[in-house]
Amino acid sequence: MPVIRFVREGRDVECFPGENLREVALREGIELYGLKGRLGNCGGCGQCITCFVDVVGESSPDSLSSRTGVEDQKLRRRPQSWRLACQALVQHSLLVLTKPQTGLADGDQKIAQAKAQALPSGPTAWPVVESPEEVDDDNESTTSGEEP
Repeated sequence: MPVIRFVREGRDVECFPGENLREVALREGIELYGLKGRLGNCGGCGQCITCFVDVVGESSPDSLSSRTGVEDQKLRRRPQSWRLACQALVQHSLLVLTKPQTGLADGDQKIAQAKAQALPSGPTAWPVVESPEEVDDDNESTTSGEEP
């Protein structure tokens, strides 16, 4: 499974390929929002731009889905490595810095430590879950010889 390494939080989180980055972060208790975002986020529509993250370092360019038109418009004055978590779908393992607009005292050191540990590449498809074989009770014959 792809692993998202949240640098600021010092946590690795697994997810399924194609999962929304914002939903994974919220599910895992990762705080994406500052005060403004907590008070007025759009709920994942890409309109408030309060869930942006920085894709750190040498993460594969295809670790996330391509930028959406909403992202191109909303992040036009931001660094190219910044993404809206609500618009990004995780494809492969990557390093993410949440709330890149706020300073991180030992940011360079934390990023270097995160890069030093190899990330698993993860699968490129959803795992296949095999359903249990259903027993067909209708095909059983009665042995008593009685008619119904």
